[in-house]
Order: sequence, then C-alpha cells, then structure tokens
Amino acid sequence: MFEIVLYEPEIPPNTGNIIRLCANTGSRLHLIEPLGFDLDDKKLRRAGLDYDEFASVKTHTTYEGFITQVQPANVYALSTHGIQSFYEAEFKEGDAFLFGPETRGLPKELLDNMDNQHVLRLPMQADSRSLNLSNTAAIVVYEAWRQCNFSGGS
Repeated sequence: MFEIVLYEPEIPPNTGNIIRLCANTGSRLHLIEPLGFDLDDKKLRRAGLDYDEFASVKTHTTYEGFITQVQPANVYALSTHGIQSFYEAEFKEGDAFLFGPETRGLPKELLDNMDNQHVLRLPMQADSRSLNLSNTAAIVVYEAWRQCNFSGGS
C-alpha cells in the first residue's frame, strides 16, 4: 500500500503508534537509523501493543539505502517548511511518506534535494509549531488511502 518512513525517530510511543497504523492500513514502516531508542523498548511495545506481528517494519542505515532498496513510486516529505498543502497532492499506491525526528524535523539538506511539490505541510493555525508525529502520519495515510478508494480495506 504505502511506505511510511521515519527518519531518525526519537520517541518510542510515536513509533509504536505508527506500527499500529501500519497494521491497520496495510502500510509498511521503514526506520532510518540512528534510532533514538531500542526496538525492544517497553514504551514502543506498549504503544504498538501486539500489532508488530501484523506490520512490516524494516530498519535502514541510511535514507539513500531505503530509496535504493524500496524504490518507492514517489516520496513525499512532511514538513512545517513545506509550501504545498498535502490536500493538493494526488497520492497513489506505492508512495512513501517521509517524516523527520520529533524534536528537529527533516534536515534542510534532504528537503533542499526534493521537488517543492513533494514537500508537503498540513494546514494548522498560524501560531502552531507542529502536530504530533503519529497523528500527522495517521492523517496523511488515511487521506492517501481515501484517494485510493481504501484499496484492500473493508
């Protein structure tokens, strides 16, 4: 379905929640190292419950390694620095959604190497900094899945 990519994630419960999101949407989770936690972390397991057996989770040593191995149809980065609303994008199966570390977001160098049409932002109030990572991932994945007529869902 979709590839969810967490670039250097830091907070175990967010990743656990996204594991659960992947299990329920048929998406696959990719973690770009270094991780800010151990994959055996209690908080990660608690948030993901036992959904990890229903979700595909892979780690990659680099973002470039992920691209080479997975070869996603499109990569969309979610960033507060994005100009285009993610509601304007047209998603398809096989697209990847790239999210940065919770405390600092995606690196400027990575964003600078992407087409502006693939750096998206969620609409928020003007004075807001950002949404929670797992909430943002859920909003994006469900909108993309809706655009694909909830293919594979029931």
